[in-house]
Amino acid sequence: MAALVASTRELFTEGVRAVLETWPVLQIAVDNGFGGAYSQQKADWMVDAVQKYFHDNSDLQEYEVEDFLSEIMNTEFDTMVDDGSLPEVALQVCQMFKQCQQGKLDEVKGQISQLAKKKSVGRAKAVTRKGVEETDESEDEDAEAMECEGGDAAGTPSQAPSRPADPPAAPSEEVEDGWTVVARKKK
Repeated sequence: MAALVASTRELFTEGVRAVLETWPVLQIAVDNGFGGAYSQQKADWMVDAVQKYFHDNSDLQEYEVEDFLSEIMNTEFDTMVDDGSLPEVALQVCQMFKQCQQGKLDEVKGQISQLAKKKSVGRAKAVTRKGVEETDESEDEDAEAMECEGGDAAGTPSQAPSRPADPPAAPSEEVEDGWTVVARKKK
């Protein structure tokens, strides 16, 4: 993909920013500090990195952009994107780049304004379930699994559990690249 002139490049950068700011995975990572204390700065840097990636590489394919975004999310935000959104985000960015190359700047501006409206509607948030009065059985099991056994927050022993203790967790196995796979415990 050929290099863009300065004004078109700025429009493309604005488009990349609009796409990334409406990407729920990145929003959640930034809002919850998955990238550490500088999560927002990393998200801002990511816009420039993607724009530069297009500028420095010719004839990029969607899968290459997808891999690039995945690598950034993994290294900078410790996040493995597994929700199916990567191909969509890569496609949006690639389409914007092609439109900028073809001089379809009004179309790009229209897409940016649509994304800005989408952004103003609301950001995705990771929230905890507090104050929920009615829960189903699976939620009760999840809540029990989250509680510490043997004591409360003050360090005093808690009352005896209402059900027998769970069997020890299945041993985890280490696979390539230092990742540890933890198997789900059997019920």
